[in-house]
Formats: sequence, structure tokens, C-alpha cells
Amino acid sequence: MKKIKPFSILLPGVLLLGSCANLPFIGAEDIPVQAAIDANKPFSNDEYAKLLAQYVTDDGWVNYEALQENRGELDRYYAQLAAVTPDTYKGWDENQQLAYLMNAYNALTLLAIIEQEPLKASIRDIPGVWSSKKFQLAGESKTLNNIEHDIIRPTFNEPRIHAALVCAAKSCPPLRNEPFTAENVDAQLEDQTKRWLARPDSGFRIDRQENKVYLSKIFDWYGDDWKPDFAVKDQFGGDDKQKAVLNFISNYVSAEDKAYLKAGKYQVSYLGYDWSLNKQ
Repeated sequence: MKKIKPFSILLPGVLLLGSCANLPFIGAEDIPVQAAIDANKPFSNDEYAKLLAQYVTDDGWVNYEALQENRGELDRYYAQLAAVTPDTYKGWDENQQLAYLMNAYNALTLLAIIEQEPLKASIRDIPGVWSSKKFQLAGESKTLNNIEHDIIRPTFNEPRIHAALVCAAKSCPPLRNEPFTAENVDAQLEDQTKRWLARPDSGFRIDRQENKVYLSKIFDWYGDDWKPDFAVKDQFGGDDKQKAVLNFISNYVSAEDKAYLKAGKYQVSYLGYDWSLNKQ
């Protein structure tokens, strides 16, 4: 993984009150921090771990109604994400930074969902949820698109993040019900990839009767992210992007399926995408 650039611009107006850190409401599209924390304590995923274990199933489905009614842990975790200073973030190794950013993306997506009253049927029903709504993160104001497309994707050589970043839709990869950690991030990304590809309706499927291979639409949107490490010319089917994706996927299937994929004698298609909320 390439080293990520540190956050370098401290958002004006950060207010420290005694031992508690508060971040102000910045504008109409900003999601304010609603909890105070002890700024002297080191960053912790404990609050996030509690809510994931309580409100997310092993299969990645979320009890949004209960989370909305009992949002204290999520509010406190958001306050912790916001209170991380640029210097603290810069001092972390790349696994710590990546885990922080992936946890932040998923937690802030949950926050964007439960901010709606009543809950929306789909995240796409929330205007500007990816591009306009801003969150406080390591001393800066960031949108979800900023986190994913301006920070994570350009600066980490890690396409497996697409199995970990969850946009709250049924066809997304399953939301992991534990935080990503620096110590285990590689193993967690491997497990996330396996879980995602094992979903035939939204991840990956071979249909030998139709002689087709079906891929998640995510591989269409972001397939170029696999090309630097998995590009191949003489094996697999489809265009260059699809060949790279299938080369990657071949590491997660049986020997029989791998041979079928490498032969390339099939049509590549993309699965439909269900944007309904990934709720229990």
C-alpha cells in the first residue's frame, strides 16, 4: 500500500473546552458533532465496536430503527473521529490510517442514514449524501466522496477497499460488524472480499448454462483500480478492466472455477444493483 498523505489543513473554529473537544456547526450541509469527549484520551474504536456488535448482524444487515433511537455510541464515535488531530493522524502507520478512514466512511454513512426522520428507503433518497454533506474528520471538513475518492483510492494501492466501504445498499458488500484495526486490516480485507464474492446476487456468479460470468456493478464503476496489479492480456474474458477484475477474483474461487475463468470462453455481464437500504 502506498503511504497516504496526511491531513494538512486544520479547520478554523475548532473549540477546545477544558478536557472536552467540540466542533461547531459549520454550514447548512455540515453534520455537527453532537457529543463531547475527553480530548486527552487516545483514539479508540470501542464505541464503534459496541454499536456494530449490537446493531449489525454477522451477514451485514443493520437495525437502523434501533440505532436511530439509541444513537449515543455513534455520536460519541463521530466525536472521536473528529477530534483526531492532523499530527496524530500523520504519526500513524499506513495500516492505522487505512483502518481509521474505512471505519470513518462506514460510521459516517450510518450517521447520514439515521439523521433522516423518518428513515429513507434508500441512501440515494438523501440529497447530497455523498457530495455535499460534510463531516469533521481529523481537523478537516470532508464529504463521503472526499474520503473514498480523494483520499483512500488515489493514495492506497488497495482495491480490496471496495469490499469494505459500504454505502448502505442491499447490493453493497456486507457491512462488517467489527471495526477494522491496524493489526488485522489485511486479514479483515481478505475476509470481506470472500464474503462479498460469495454473494451470487450482488457479488459474483458463474452461470455455466448461459456461459456467462456475472460481476458486481462495483467492478464496472471502479474496475480500473484492479488494473495496476492484476492486468493480464492473454487470459480471462472481457475487456482489459474485466480481465484484471477476473484475475483478482480467480484467487478466491475453486480450482475448477479458476480454470474456467482463465479460459475466457464466456460473456461478462454485470449484476443489477439494489439500492434499497441494507436494513434488517
